[in-house]
Amino acid sequence: MFVRILTFVVAGVLAGAGAAPAQTAPAKPAPAKTPAAAAKPGQTSPGAGPVVVVETEKGTFEFETYPNEAPKTVAHILGLINKRFYNGQRVHRVVPGFVIQMGDPQTRDMTKMEAWGRGNSGTPIGVAEISKTRTHVRGAVAMAHSGDAAKADSQFYVTLADAHRLDPDYTVFGRVISGMDVVLKIAQADRIVRVTVREAK
Repeated sequence: MFVRILTFVVAGVLAGAGAAPAQTAPAKPAPAKTPAAAAKPGQTSPGAGPVVVVETEKGTFEFETYPNEAPKTVAHILGLINKRFYNGQRVHRVVPGFVIQMGDPQTRDMTKMEAWGRGNSGTPIGVAEISKTRTHVRGAVAMAHSGDAAKADSQFYVTLADAHRLDPDYTVFGRVISGMDVVLKIAQADRIVRVTVREAK
């Protein structure tokens, strides 16, 4: 299956349902100077909700969530986390300078790499909660989809740089508040050890 993407994105199409728009990969970002390690708990911004803690084999990062702007999206993702849906999965897409993406349960099986990016939980959110308040700044966390934002499910991505061209079509439901150096080091097939939730501080 090929994903329909925005006409202004250079790459045209990307194999795999649930993928964020692809683009020609820019030069790799400069390596972070600090070693990958568990992130210190980050401070949340006004109006933020629960914090998602993502432990990977490269280290830990955290992102705040925005239940005021995207209540159903946040509830859906937190529900999956509480079911341990993401534990043991792998990051299935990395575009240097653009995004990293995760959320396909098939990624637990290394023999299915050709199909990575096509799987999900089987229960779409059912609504597009696109906001003018929460946009694709560096570190934004948003829902991937295959052409209809209301059909987004379990796959989400983290932007590695500002990507405001995505604002009109993708729901931003969070932002990285600690461990962005870890995010920048993540490579395709890196394992997600555990994803948990903590209350905002």
